[in-house]
Amino acid sequence: MTAAVSLRPGRARSVRQRHPWVFSGALQRVPAGVPDGSIVRVVDEAGEFLAYGYLNRASQITIRLLSWDEHEFPDEHLLFRRLERAVAWRRQRLGWPPAGACRLVYAESDGLPGLIVDRYADWLVVQFLTLGSEQWRQPLIEWLVREMSPRGIYERSDVDVRGKEGLAERTGVLWGDAPPPLVEIAEDGCRFLVDLVQGQKTGFFLDQRTNRQTVASYGDGREVLDAFCYTGGFGICLARAGALEVWYADSSADALALARRNAGLNGLPAPADRFIERDIFQLLREYSDRARRFDMIVLDPPKFAYAQSHVERACRGYKDINRLAMQLLRPDGILATFSCSGAVGIELFQKVIFAAALDADREVQIVQVMSQAPDHPVLAYFPEGAYLKGFICRVS
Repeated sequence: MTAAVSLRPGRARSVRQRHPWVFSGALQRVPAGVPDGSIVRVVDEAGEFLAYGYLNRASQITIRLLSWDEHEFPDEHLLFRRLERAVAWRRQRLGWPPAGACRLVYAESDGLPGLIVDRYADWLVVQFLTLGSEQWRQPLIEWLVREMSPRGIYERSDVDVRGKEGLAERTGVLWGDAPPPLVEIAEDGCRFLVDLVQGQKTGFFLDQRTNRQTVASYGDGREVLDAFCYTGGFGICLARAGALEVWYADSSADALALARRNAGLNGLPAPADRFIERDIFQLLREYSDRARRFDMIVLDPPKFAYAQSHVERACRGYKDINRLAMQLLRPDGILATFSCSGAVGIELFQKVIFAAALDADREVQIVQVMSQAPDHPVLAYFPEGAYLKGFICRVS
């Protein structure tokens, strides 16, 4: 019989509202003999069933909920049904080009907490972020092989969140062929080389796919700075859409080298002096001192806030780079600015833009709001799944 974990009085509300996380402070009693990773029944103080979930005492999120139906026990059949539903949505929404790339499974938002599955052409990249998702390892691999027919499946569980789950980081081939050093993908007429083994996230910023096209639509005839460019996603889309000149800047020499190769792959000019290896904060300040100007700037920085305690410092950073960027724009310039910090909500980010505009002494209009691509859906019960936000700003 499945062990029952009871909640403290008054702590059942979020579970009834289908939020998938139960924190340690909400627990009244956990049976001592239940091993971590087990499925448990979550009940209220009166013993009434609330949900099923995975237990992990090593994590502050002690239970990850999977089912709120007492007759829907979380087993392999539930895993397979949710995988089928997640993949069917991506096929329907995105089509299935042979060299396409997208997120197939987005953790809690697809009802599979801690599990990420990304497709890059013929390869799949998987992340097991929680102890509970580790329990799905073998049946998941078997399902992916059977239903997706990849050339290979590679694990990128090399993220610090695993440490909070009491897990070591892990990478390597799970099935089939190891990916080549670079995998070529196609996206809306652009081609990109992706490093699945060493690249950021699982190799590419899949969550920005629709935003790359949105941003590109503003670039015709403009001189553009693509800051925090990584492997050139925004800049290459802008150049192909008619940008006059694009400058790529990032602190990583390896990312810039791949950005330059990606530019050449798309038949674009790739002179070495257009690819600038610098700390972006310092670079923007130098441009300000030199009165260097652009018609458009893209700011897509890494996450500044990893926890609520980092938000104030993160907002100072966002304000600083946006203020500098606004001052570098020619009249009626375009600023495309993003935050991927989940702890910085869209309303707070808009306030940061407001403060930056005041300090820059610029008139700023937000002309378009952006979020993560449709293959990164946000479960209505789990607003934490919404982390990426961006604005297209007209700066006078």
